[in-house]
Amino acid sequence: MEKTHRANDASFTDSAWIDVIRKMDETYSELLKYQVELEEKNSALETMRAFMESVLGSMTDVLIACNLSNRIVQTNEALVRQTGTATPKLVGMPVAELFIAADRERLTKMLFAAAATATIQRLELSIQGRDSSELLDVHAAPRMDLRGRVVGIVLIGRPVGELRRAYLELNNAHDKLVRTQEQLVHSEKMASLGRLVSGVAHEINNPISFVYGNAHALERYVGRLEAYFDKVQAGAPREELIEARQKLKIDRAVADLRSAVAGALEGAERVRDIVESLRRFSAEGHGETQFFDLVAITRTALTWVVKAHEPRISVSLTAPDKLLVEGRGGHIQQVVMNIVQNACDSMESNEAGEIAVEIAESHDEAVLRIADQGPGIAPEALLRLFDPFFTTKPVGKGMGLGLSISYKIVQEHRGVLAAANKPSGGAAFEMRLPLSWRGGETGE
Repeated sequence: MEKTHRANDASFTDSAWIDVIRKMDETYSELLKYQVELEEKNSALETMRAFMESVLGSMTDVLIACNLSNRIVQTNEALVRQTGTATPKLVGMPVAELFIAADRERLTKMLFAAAATATIQRLELSIQGRDSSELLDVHAAPRMDLRGRVVGIVLIGRPVGELRRAYLELNNAHDKLVRTQEQLVHSEKMASLGRLVSGVAHEINNPISFVYGNAHALERYVGRLEAYFDKVQAGAPREELIEARQKLKIDRAVADLRSAVAGALEGAERVRDIVESLRRFSAEGHGETQFFDLVAITRTALTWVVKAHEPRISVSLTAPDKLLVEGRGGHIQQVVMNIVQNACDSMESNEAGEIAVEIAESHDEAVLRIADQGPGIAPEALLRLFDPFFTTKPVGKGMGLGLSISYKIVQEHRGVLAAANKPSGGAAFEMRLPLSWRGGETGE
């Protein structure tokens, strides 16, 4: 019996040791697994640390991490280069000592505000450099722990001189672009005017001819009156004066004087109006905007452009007597002339054609529609119609700036310029301009 009991004890001991060894193997395997994972994480952390150090080292902006006691806990090479102080000496230093004395109180208030409100603060502060101070644009951002509590402040400072230089370069580039755009607008306007010389010349020729004819009539009347008054001055008898008056037709000359003068004045005023329209059109458009009559400038544009193509092209205009819009009338007139000129060019091969123009007021907008009877606009051209330098005309017929500049002008007037093809054939342009006036004749 005792032998059996001893045998059972020995069997139990062997089984227990086997279990212990098995558990030790499992534990060792787990330890190896954890060790591999730990080494992988350590490698990833080392890679991340190296990456962060390289990023911090390559930053040109000054970076300072502080604790809530406003002492430096970490910084970057940009601060070392700026101050000439090594990193070990910087760590633990009160951050205020890096800045000039006049700015330290402002810095302290900014750090307190960033920590208290957990928001980003910004100031321009002067940091003390190796030889002199430099103004920095400093942003103070709260640094949070995993529980969302503020545990410090991160300062990032960029030299203001660099920002101002960049802003100055950007501003100069913008001014240059604006000047270039104005020159392009003016150049295209002068090119448009050059193409319309024949139409304008025809428009001026009528009143000039009227003035010229009335001036000749006045010259004849003056000659008759001089001959009559010479006789009066010489003391001619009454019978001779009556005969001279009838022969020289003095009564008729006197009666026609006023109508001849009125006709000459009317022709001169018409020429003056045309010249004034040309002056407004050629003006570069600086200064404040003014109210102008969209119907009047459209009539002038149509007259100038279509006169060069008469009688092959006719115009139908549906419009109110007056429609006031605020802006630069010369620029909008240029847009109308560009569109009408393109309509005339599209019908160049036609024996005859018509340009239909409609002006109306829709809600708070002035709407101008111009349609032609040309071949229309190709689908691929519609997508690029308002792109600079895009043109479907032959070389030498245009630079492709007319519609691009027109689109920009309408945009500057807070309006919209669009183009489409009519179902019946031909192209149709629509310009919409906001009406910034109310109350009838206000603005005149």
